[in-house]
Amino acid sequence: MKRLLRAAAVLAALSLFLGLSLGLGSCSKKGDEPKKLYIFNWTYYTPDSVIAKFEKEYNCKVVYDSFDSNETMFAKLKAGGSNYDIVFPSADYVSIMINQKMLAPIDRTKLANFRNIDPLVLARSKDYDPDNKFSVPYYMGAAGVAVNKTKVKKYERSWSIFSRKDLKEKMTMLDDMREVMGDALAFQGKSVNSVSDADVKAAEELVNKTWKPNLLKFDAEAFAKGFAAGEFWVAQGYAESIFAEYDAAKRADVDFFIPKEGGPLYIDSMVILKNSKSQDLALKFIDFIHRPEIYAEFCDAFGFPATANVPARALKKGDMWYKAEDLAKCELKLDLGADLEKYNAAWQEIKVGK
Repeated sequence: MKRLLRAAAVLAALSLFLGLSLGLGSCSKKGDEPKKLYIFNWTYYTPDSVIAKFEKEYNCKVVYDSFDSNETMFAKLKAGGSNYDIVFPSADYVSIMINQKMLAPIDRTKLANFRNIDPLVLARSKDYDPDNKFSVPYYMGAAGVAVNKTKVKKYERSWSIFSRKDLKEKMTMLDDMREVMGDALAFQGKSVNSVSDADVKAAEELVNKTWKPNLLKFDAEAFAKGFAAGEFWVAQGYAESIFAEYDAAKRADVDFFIPKEGGPLYIDSMVILKNSKSQDLALKFIDFIHRPEIYAEFCDAFGFPATANVPARALKKGDMWYKAEDLAKCELKLDLGADLEKYNAAWQEIKVGK
């Protein structure tokens, strides 16, 4: 009997030891592998310093991939690039992604800093996501025009600059349908969201017959590098890209402006994909971005006005490449639904036609 009791005690002790060992091993493995947050965002759009602070505070690893247009982003997601947690689409594509049931609802109870977002930006976001059920505004801005003042001495701060034959093959515009078509519509006094056959056709002809002949190419990926290298003297694009590539000691040589006619306005938002495996961490990142000191750091890094976060405005220290009031005449790009096909046809004619 004693022998049996002793054997049972040994087995119990061994079982307890193995259980503890397995438990400790599992714990150690978990501690060695920080959770990952997969982000799909525009190029030059979140400072490395902000990413590093988030990783340190939440003991995680951010995997950051970038895209150069909404169309590129959407195509990749639809082709199966669905391992991302957070994506940064513009307003019209937020609407498209909602309709395609690609997004997870946002739990606003976990966003203490949502209160910092400018009510005017939230009001505009209702056009594509009423009540911000699926998206949180990240930044409101517009593409503009960069001019190398050492090469171009006299010019009008207008989209008409692309009509200049004397600057032929020294200019570029974005390879972005809604941006370029929107510019042409705004220049002609029309809505950037017009679906009138006559308006779309007139915009197509302006781009194709008057602007395109003076362009070296349409470029949404390397326009900033080309401008910095002197390949282009005039470039339509985003200020953050232009100044990230340009020699900081020579930035006074560059005039960046939002044309006087206005143009397409964008609100880029943070959304969580429905298939995200780290939705709680994604919500933490969204809330982290809208801390006033973090948002100010983001805006200072890229020369932005703090358009979307009110308390961050008092904390900004750096220069701004344009002002919030420069956006007054710009109009938010909206989801055109089935009428987007009119733009697709016009853009195809621009890209391959003569």
